[in-house]
Amino acid sequence: MVKRYWDEMNFPQPTDRELKENAKATAKKAAKKGKELHPVVITGRQITKSWWGNAWCSNLERYADFDNRLPRGKRYVKTGAVIDLEITKGKILARVQGTRKTPYKVEIRISPLSEQQIQTITDKCGKKVDNLSKLVSGDFPEELKEVFIGHGGLFPSPKEISFNCSCPDWALMCKHVAAVLYGVGARLDEDPLLFFTLRGIDTNRFVDVVIANRTEMMLANVNKPSKRILSDTSLSDIFGVI
Repeated sequence: MVKRYWDEMNFPQPTDRELKENAKATAKKAAKKGKELHPVVITGRQITKSWWGNAWCSNLERYADFDNRLPRGKRYVKTGAVIDLEITKGKILARVQGTRKTPYKVEIRISPLSEQQIQTITDKCGKKVDNLSKLVSGDFPEELKEVFIGHGGLFPSPKEISFNCSCPDWALMCKHVAAVLYGVGARLDEDPLLFFTLRGIDTNRFVDVVIANRTEMMLANVNKPSKRILSDTSLSDIFGVI
């Protein structure tokens, strides 16, 4: 099997057209069987645009054991070769179209967080983020970003993640796995809370904590006069009202 793959590596990679045609054929077969696929669709030149997607993709590049798999993975995800991708607690399941008609199966597992880690991140986000929209947009304090991407952060390290692909490539991160991981980044662009699902954090509980914190802040300030309210003196100064 290894020799066969080595021989195949000397042949040209499938063209974008071939990948798209094979993906279209697979989708058609799935539809006939009544199976719903969840493809990754990339629009534009960039795979990711948000802080979440960009941070995820930057982090995944630490995993590659062969650098040439990364650009191939990017090309695959951009051409729509990731025809199915699902994110659940600690697991990513996907199917990626390749040269052959039958897509390859990819499974990525991420080690679960401890209860202490979950509680810590929930508490920190609840205290540091004053509304959910800031969290979703990635517009939160720099020190909180370090909780995700810093040393020992919530973005998985290489030792916390494992890959499995049905292709014969001997690289731990083959181009199909790379395509899936870039596809996850695109998914996080659409729904950053999927990151918390993947890491085993109850999103409902997490959202409740952030909203509760926002509510507490609003209630704490309810009796404080707003600095934006103009006094009679200010009105007189501005408009010349006597």
